[in-house]
Amino acid sequence: MKAFSSSGVRIAYAEFPAKGDDRGEPILLIHGFASSHVFNWVNPSWIRTLTEAGRRTIAVDNRGHGQSDKLYRPEDYASGVMAEDARRLLDELAIERADVMGYSMGARISAFLALAHPARVRSLILGGLGHRLFEGVGLPFGIADAMEARSIDELTDPQQRAFRAFADQTKSDRVALAACIRGSRQTMSREEVAGIACPALVAVGTRDDVAGDPHRLAALLPRGEALAIPNRDHMLAVGDKVFKAGALAFLERRP
Repeated sequence: MKAFSSSGVRIAYAEFPAKGDDRGEPILLIHGFASSHVFNWVNPSWIRTLTEAGRRTIAVDNRGHGQSDKLYRPEDYASGVMAEDARRLLDELAIERADVMGYSMGARISAFLALAHPARVRSLILGGLGHRLFEGVGLPFGIADAMEARSIDELTDPQQRAFRAFADQTKSDRVALAACIRGSRQTMSREEVAGIACPALVAVGTRDDVAGDPHRLAALLPRGEALAIPNRDHMLAVGDKVFKAGALAFLERRP
C-alpha cells in the first residue's frame, strides 16, 4: 500500500501493473461502503481480471475505510468531497484520464467525479447503483444505527444485520462508518445525470433491493447502457462473472 495527502487526509491506495505491459490503460477502482480495496476488488478477483486484460489498475481505500484516515464528522464524507480524493489520486499519479469503476457508494463517488471533472474520466462503470443515484438514496439511515449498536444481536432488521456483519468481518471503524453513511447520501438531479457525457455501464444484480433500476439510470445517461446481473443481490453481484465479462467487453468497445 502507498498513501498520499488529499487536502490533509491520508488516503491509501494500491497499484497493480498490467500483466506483460507497463503501458496498460489506467482504470481507477472505488469501493463501496464498509469495504476496502481488498474486500471489493482483490478478493473477488477483479484485480487479476483487469491486469490480465492489460489494464493498469489503481484501487483506493476511501476515507474512513481500509488503511485510509478515519474521520468522524458526516460532512467529511460528502460524495463530492470523496470524489476530490479520487481526483487528487489521479493527480498524484500524473494520470490525465482514466476509466473509473465504482461499486455502490463507490459508484456514487465515481459519478460525482465524472460530473465535476469530465476531462479526467474516460468511461464509467457504475456497479450496484441504479436510479437511486437521482431518486432516493439506497441504504437507509438505519445502517448508521447498526454500526453504533453494541452487538449485532441487538439488531432484527435483515439489512442492518447484513451490513453490521460485513463491517465486523472487515474489522472496520464502525464510528467512522456511521458518520460516512450519514454524510454520503447526496443525489444528483436528472439534469446532472444527463450531463455525464462519457460512456457509462450501469451493472446491477436482479435481486438487488438497494441499488435501484439500472435501466432507468442508463436511460438518463447520454451514452449509458444497462447490465443486469442475474440472480445476484447487492452483496453478491460485485464478484459475479457476468459483471466481469460485461465490464471487460464495455472497456474494449468504448472509444
